[in-house]
Amino acid sequence: MAVIENVHERVLSAPAPAVGRLIDRLGSDGDPLWPSPTWVPMRFDRPLGAGAVGGHGPVRYRVTAYEPGRRVEFTFDPKIGLRGTHTFELLERGPESCLLRHRLVATPVGAMRLLWPALIRSCHDTVLEHLLDNAERVVTGTVSRPVRYPLRARLAVAVESVRLRAVPVPEQAALLHAALPRPDLADAFSVRVPPGVSADPQAWADGIFRNPPPVVAALLRLRNALVTPLGIERGDSSAFDTVARTDREVLLGVDAAHLDFRADVLVEPDEDGTTVTLSTHATVRSRAGRAYLAVVRLFHPPVVKAMLRRAARVAVAPPGPGARPEVAVAHG
Repeated sequence: MAVIENVHERVLSAPAPAVGRLIDRLGSDGDPLWPSPTWVPMRFDRPLGAGAVGGHGPVRYRVTAYEPGRRVEFTFDPKIGLRGTHTFELLERGPESCLLRHRLVATPVGAMRLLWPALIRSCHDTVLEHLLDNAERVVTGTVSRPVRYPLRARLAVAVESVRLRAVPVPEQAALLHAALPRPDLADAFSVRVPPGVSADPQAWADGIFRNPPPVVAALLRLRNALVTPLGIERGDSSAFDTVARTDREVLLGVDAAHLDFRADVLVEPDEDGTTVTLSTHATVRSRAGRAYLAVVRLFHPPVVKAMLRRAARVAVAPPGPGARPEVAVAHG
């Protein structure tokens, strides 16, 4: 494949020094340009400057030239399959106008010769247009033509930013363990989301239980239709009411004649992102409850995973046309 020459630029109605200050914050906490949390943030091993090493996610590079407020050049780590550079530069066009440009010049090698046209280029173009939208929004207060995410970029966001796994019920879920210490059903699933997503457990609980996937909502309606003849209480939204909470944990659930149920949302933020763990305890109280739980065990894991995955994907979702990148799980 020939050398890639990929350019994105935007004329901004703002003085060059104002935009230059945004460039100088690349990779820092609160970086106003990089489109995080939709994409894994840009990070370096030291403040922005020549010699700093880092990147975004699996894309690694180092700073090889830096002119504060004007230009920063990154050279790719050849191990990722690109040999070349990508550069941000700012060109003054008058006292109240400037041009912000990003230029990538690199030769793809190995698998990147196929990955670039198949997937990477679409994601790269989307990231850069989202970044330029952010710059325009910061300096002008609006965006004239917001980026539209193509299908491949949306899929990449879902895969890269939302990683779900089964885990033991955390010891840190103190409210859950105190509420139902000897459960007949106990499981937990966690998801890791990038920095910038809310660490408020109530916001996550609302995102998980108040906005379930359509298929889950349909299953809950079916469940209510089937259990009534068996003498089991119909469920309603009160089953997901908050019964206790701390700064990092929310406990939801209800006691019924056949079964006591609790769901627990635990958030554990750190400098690299936030881990959200959804745990469930259930304790049977009758023969009907034991039979009911035997059936629930078959459907519970995929249902819970679908709800947690949906909430996480909404949290890191790209902005719609004309909208700021706000999310259902609001930023904290």
